[in-house]
Amino acid sequence: QVQIEESGGDSVQAGGSLRLSCKVSGPTIDRIAASWYHQAPGQERDLVSSINLFDRVFYADSKKERFTMSRGDAKNTVYLQIDDLKIEDTGMYFCKLDWPRTAWGQGTQVTVSS
Repeated sequence: QVQIEESGGDSVQAGGSLRLSCKVSGPTIDRIAASWYHQAPGQERDLVSSINLFDRVFYADSKKERFTMSRGDAKNTVYLQIDDLKIEDTGMYFCKLDWPRTAWGQGTQVTVSS
C-alpha cells in the first residue's frame, strides 16, 4: 500500500508564501516522479507542476512565475513553494505519484485572504 502524506497548507494573507510537502512511502517506493494539482472550490482539478525521476520540472504556463517544485534530500519527498499568494490560489493541493505507480494523496488546504 502506497502512502502519500501532504502537509504545509494553511490560512494566510495575500502576498505571503507557503511550502507544501509530499512524502511518499511504501514497500516499492524509492525515487519517485510526482505532480502537484490544484482544485479551487467548485472547479476542476488542474495540474500545477510535475517532476520526473532525474529532477526535470514541468510547470503549467500560469504557474511559472510564483510556483517552484523540487525534490527533498529524501528522494521520496517533493515540495511545492508558492510565493506571492493570491486569492485565486485558494483550494486543495493534491500530490499525485506518477512513478513507480499512480496514486493520489488526500490533499492539503490552502486558504488565502485579502
